[in-house]
Amino acid sequence: MGAPAIPRQPAHGGDLSGLRAAYAGKWIDLSTGINPFAWPVPELPTDAWTRLPGQDDMAALLQAAMKAYGAPADAGIVAVPGTQAAIQLLPRLFARPDGVVKIGILGPTYNEHAHVWRSMGHEVIEIDGVPGSLQGLDILLAVNPNNPDGRGLGLPLLRRWHEELSAHGGWLILDEAFADVAPELSFCSESGKPGLVILRSFGKFFGLAGLRLGFVLGPEMVTEAIRIAAGPWAVSGPALQIGCAALRDTEWQAGMREELRARARRFDQSMRDRDIHVLGGTSLFRLAKIADAAGFATALRGQGIHVRVFDYEPQWMRFGLPADEAEFWRRFDLVLGR
Repeated sequence: MGAPAIPRQPAHGGDLSGLRAAYAGKWIDLSTGINPFAWPVPELPTDAWTRLPGQDDMAALLQAAMKAYGAPADAGIVAVPGTQAAIQLLPRLFARPDGVVKIGILGPTYNEHAHVWRSMGHEVIEIDGVPGSLQGLDILLAVNPNNPDGRGLGLPLLRRWHEELSAHGGWLILDEAFADVAPELSFCSESGKPGLVILRSFGKFFGLAGLRLGFVLGPEMVTEAIRIAAGPWAVSGPALQIGCAALRDTEWQAGMREELRARARRFDQSMRDRDIHVLGGTSLFRLAKIADAAGFATALRGQGIHVRVFDYEPQWMRFGLPADEAEFWRRFDLVLGR
């Protein structure tokens, strides 16, 4: 018996390791949807680094997350070292008698979802757009708001899907990685009900992706299974304290939502001024239509700008929001020859 085939790892943004030779100056990395204006991390007490994470710190973090996300008191919740960890674990928790789960994934979307479910041998059906029927599916997975186009799914539609799936023992899995900037789209108020799992990212909105923190909300049977699979001390002591303080900082959150919305509007207008069509996105990233996106991305790298392009759509280019708008547009215009 030969060695098992290892599925090819999907491409991601955020890593400049192999690009630095293309540009000698300071890079503008817009290849992720991470907030360029991070929550201001205070100095932590020494014991956050020197002792093992405590259950009291974990309880405080989970309570802060439940309140921030509007989850009911009886919902299950577990903290994980980034929602990517939960994405890797979920396919191991769902099984049918024949071992194969039939999961529909609304796409195009974050490509790790389909990758990990296929890697575990499950049947993945990638659904373009919004399905009219969920018949035959064990699970429906949707990213809301979606990455990379920002498509939002309204609560009545999510409620209908959840009811249809849970009626026959199925599940609705929602990845709300970018819902902090669009809280009106969040389904967390329904969390804890049978047949519903919700993933929440911390690092994107708070601009602290390196902290590696995320949450899973759902029935206790799911969150407890993830807690056991993740093992003890899965979240670091500094992450527990920083996450708790940031989630409680509602004043910063409200101000940052307004700031990001204003910057997204300015970005779109600047693109229109250059005759570039913006297709959508969230206030953390914008999706534009550019002929030969791959070629244009190469030219941008020559000016030290890293963006995201997609194999499945050669005219799509996704931009995170630049912290220094003037410098970004200066370099961008050099590529345009303006």
